Amino acid sequence: MDILIDILYIVIGFVLLVKGGDYLVDGAVAIARKAKLSSMVIGLTIVGFGTSAPELLVSLQAALAGSPGISIGNVVGSNIANIALILGVTSIICACPASKSTLAIDTPFMALSVILFMAVAMTGTISRIAGVVAVLMLVSFIVWQIRNSRKNAKNDDSNDEQIMPLWKSIVIVLLSFAALVIGADVLIDGAQGVAKSFGVSERIIGLTIIAVGTSLPELFASIMAARKGETDMAIGNVIGSVTFNVLCVIGLSAVVCEIHDTAEGFLFDYILMVALGLLLWLFLFTKRNLERWEGVVLVLIYIGYIVRTVVMQ
Repeated sequence: MDILIDILYIVIGFVLLVKGGDYLVDGAVAIARKAKLSSMVIGLTIVGFGTSAPELLVSLQAALAGSPGISIGNVVGSNIANIALILGVTSIICACPASKSTLAIDTPFMALSVILFMAVAMTGTISRIAGVVAVLMLVSFIVWQIRNSRKNAKNDDSNDEQIMPLWKSIVIVLLSFAALVIGADVLIDGAQGVAKSFGVSERIIGLTIIAVGTSLPELFASIMAARKGETDMAIGNVIGSVTFNVLCVIGLSAVVCEIHDTAEGFLFDYILMVALGLLLWLFLFTKRNLERWEGVVLVLIYIGYIVRTVVMQ
């Protein structure tokens, strides 16, 4: 009977994730049009930051509790999953072309952010000053993106009459975020129950089901965006999430409480995170498109990373 309940949880969680991702894209696109912003900017901000809110709460709590390993591991693990798993799966389902802005500004800024994060983290301490600088970098980047997007939209004469009202768009986006978070939690609970029924250890569950499960909001938001033709939003979601994680999640955590012992045990993870950021830039730069075979490569890298993590524990 318990396993049937767990399976029901998985089904309910999956439905919430699918519908949450579906309505999130619709609401976000409507906000973008009403605010005269590009889909990339909405993906970088509302969608990318919103789906990364759980990482912010986890890292802040870990920093306050004096658990730097959780704070750092949460961000690095999420970033690796964002690039390798989420963009990999999304591009396998639907090839994702990239805009000129993505190639020239957004992806390089993401890569620069993860490189700077690694450089500071390897010193062993992320100070409050470093945290403030990181947050200011992110705020400056967002302000520039919004101003540039609105400037480019001045000559857009598209008809707004058929677009849903702004208040309705915001409500839909907020409810969609709630559906994504609740759906991910319910699905994880169900998957944990099924795994335990088959005798899978908690360590393996944590490294696989929970690690992947916490990335489900970003995954479904990107997949639904790509399927609706909003590939800029799909890519922007991932780039925004990665940038938000290293500049805001770690930045605010360091402002609240300096993070120490950041160099212990994370060298391989840091290098892989930076390498994935640069690889993504290379994939997009060569053909201005993230193709299915490149998605397969990214997913295989993530599978290899999970296998290595399990073996090395």
